[in-house]
Amino acid sequence: MSQSANPSSSDTVKALVRSATPEQQRVLERIAVQRERLRARRAARAQSLALAERNPGINAIDESFALRAAGFARDHPIAVAAMAGVALLAGPRRLIRWGGVLLPMLMRLRR
Repeated sequence: MSQSANPSSSDTVKALVRSATPEQQRVLERIAVQRERLRARRAARAQSLALAERNPGINAIDESFALRAAGFARDHPIAVAAMAGVALLAGPRRLIRWGGVLLPMLMRLRR
């Protein structure tokens, strides 16, 4: 490969891709898939931020969990009271056990 060629030109990139070994081709394909995934993630984040700016009454993405929980409690006091009553009836041992089951699920949803 010559150093004088412009690496950003599409002809040079296509020539490099055509001359790649099968292992290199697989790596290049994985890189392309990853770049597309990152582009899609950036676009989704930009879209959700734009929606949050248009509707400031809706919980924003960047608010902390505590602020969102306080907002939920303010909007749904009966539901929060019912959950607190169920928690009192269940007892601390069951709450800790269910917390161990539900917390990993909630953490996966945040991604």
